[in-house]
Amino acid sequence: MWSGSWGGPSPGDLSVARVLLVMPEAWPRALLRAELRERGYDAQGAPTLAEAMVYPAEDPERGPVRLVIVDGRVVGEGARGVLDRLCERHSEARVLLLWGEESTPPPGPWAGVVRGPFSIAEMVRAVQWHIPAPAAPSGPWGR
Repeated sequence: MWSGSWGGPSPGDLSVARVLLVMPEAWPRALLRAELRERGYDAQGAPTLAEAMVYPAEDPERGPVRLVIVDGRVVGEGARGVLDRLCERHSEARVLLLWGEESTPPPGPWAGVVRGPFSIAEMVRAVQWHIPAPAAPSGPWGR
């Protein structure tokens, strides 16, 4: 159901799939969030694992987080404990790692790994692979 505002889900629409983006750079995070919202997902973002902890696993107005996307750059030394707590908080969600390096990704709770360099379109396809795309919004701000 489309709310008439910038292509996002309407409050109380529990059929919308929530995606949590943990990406350090604001512009890539904002672009991916906007593209996901255009395709009917409810995307929220944070620059660090610690800041992502503010999002509840279940929101009465938005439904559950179904996918957590973690940029490999936030999974450094000392981050493992925070990653574990984030995964515990969102225990029903799949976790997708964005790994832009040639080296082997670190072990983790990954349901999948997207290797870089990657585009917004490739990341959207990865999201759609892990959680089905909801109905695309319609109206003046949708497609």
